[in-house]
Amino acid sequence: MSYQQVSVSFLTTIGLYGVYKLAKFIYFQWASPLNVLPGPPSTHFFYGNLKDIWKSENSVLHEKWVEEYGSTLKYKAFFQTSRLYTIDLKAINHILMNSYIYQKPEGARYNLTQILGNGVLVVEEDKHKQQNPAFGAAQIRELTEIFVEKSIQPCLIGKQLRDIWTEESRKANGQVEVLSWLSKMTLDVIGLAGFNYKFNALANEKNELNQAFSTIFRSGTSISVIPIIRSTVPALRFLPAERDAETKLARETMARIGDQLLRESKAEILADEKEHGKVEKLTFKRRDLLSLLLRANMSTDLPPSQRMTDDDVLAQVPTFLVAGHETTSTATSWALFALTQNTEAQMELREELFTIGTDNPTMDELNSLPYLDAVVRETLRIHAPVPMTMRKAVQDDILPLGEPVTDIHGNILDGIKIKKGQTLAIPITTLNRSKAIWGEDAREFKYLSISTGALATCSRTAGGIPGVWGNLMTFLGGPRACIGYRFSLVEMKALLFTLIRAFEFELAVPADEIVKKTTIVQRPIIKSDPEGGNRMPLILKPVNRT
Repeated sequence: MSYQQVSVSFLTTIGLYGVYKLAKFIYFQWASPLNVLPGPPSTHFFYGNLKDIWKSENSVLHEKWVEEYGSTLKYKAFFQTSRLYTIDLKAINHILMNSYIYQKPEGARYNLTQILGNGVLVVEEDKHKQQNPAFGAAQIRELTEIFVEKSIQPCLIGKQLRDIWTEESRKANGQVEVLSWLSKMTLDVIGLAGFNYKFNALANEKNELNQAFSTIFRSGTSISVIPIIRSTVPALRFLPAERDAETKLARETMARIGDQLLRESKAEILADEKEHGKVEKLTFKRRDLLSLLLRANMSTDLPPSQRMTDDDVLAQVPTFLVAGHETTSTATSWALFALTQNTEAQMELREELFTIGTDNPTMDELNSLPYLDAVVRETLRIHAPVPMTMRKAVQDDILPLGEPVTDIHGNILDGIKIKKGQTLAIPITTLNRSKAIWGEDAREFKYLSISTGALATCSRTAGGIPGVWGNLMTFLGGPRACIGYRFSLVEMKALLFTLIRAFEFELAVPADEIVKKTTIVQRPIIKSDPEGGNRMPLILKPVNRT
């Protein structure tokens, strides 16, 4: 057979395979059980409804759709694919509890892998099960103990941040861009609490790891087509995208520092093992998240088949950094924003914080403050750092509904057929702000009234939300719920404790200039200056308390 014949045969095979995949895709969409569900009309042949979503404030358009089409609906994504969108609590609980059926979409896992590696937040099924011994019940209990031990760190570093902000506010007539500083501060905290490592991000404005995070999490205002194509079509992942070079550099920086942390922790474990003969809790001295993970993985009681490779352990480092860094700094920024919109609440919170007679409160003291707890809860309800997550069915299923839905033909459905390959959205913010659950003022930031003792986030129907904390979806629920939420809560409370006692906060721009855009986490940008990057500019005034 000649070279020309081989080439023609190869191209013909590729072409036929492409036609087969296209026909299969078209049939899947044509036969989808979701076609009978109500939902908004598609507004773009390629993007479906996604451009409308991107242009709007996070979750606002979804909330409008729920009001118009009901609690369970469909909308169109790329290539006119249908996505199921539901705030039905029974359905959401079913999705979260059946993590072997409903998994992160492959494209989303690919995108996360470019940042986090194959960490516990990304992997599924057997790989996740293999990593799970390091995050089992016993390890989570010890993790909580470490959180208690390390809870003083945010207050100590928070005082350093307080002094920096005092100086920064003097230079700029009181104005400080708080998001970038909070990001540095929480990086220092997770460095000490997670790895016994001093990043010194606050002391060094050009900290390379903090710059890496800023690059990875920078939110834009437009959709880039190439990343969409790469996540959707694996064969086209060779296509270059605009931010590839800087993202690669950021990822390499994270990997290099993570490798250093891993080697240092492992060396100490091996030294301890040499001294005592085996790796066990009673003989191990180092107390941080990475050491806990390594010790669990190296335990003599763990079968070799369940051990993670060094690469798998290394993949957990950026997971810890992201989970304990970006989410908390972003949430604290939104808490300060919310408090600028209600000066009375800010004053009442400050009065409560001054009832503690120390600058270094314990975790128990922080958790004893009801108004502080309410402000944190309301922030994480209204401004959840991650507004939505996606799942994809890996096998056929029936999704039960607590609230029956009427399809476009007038039929009443108490369950929906889910086909393998179907994508579903888990609406974190929309559930957290659902009027059906929280009342007509659900989208407003509610506050605790100390005089009445009524909690701001009380709701008789919120108990049905299948979240792991606070009757909220913020940290998800089920087997894939956030394992570090306790530390995030304590860190956020400690930050607010230190900062609200030190400063009065005002917004430096009109409130409607602050909008949310999401790249993994939802960060603020200035509407009139979207190219200026993620910012939260506030005016700080020192608290003068006689």
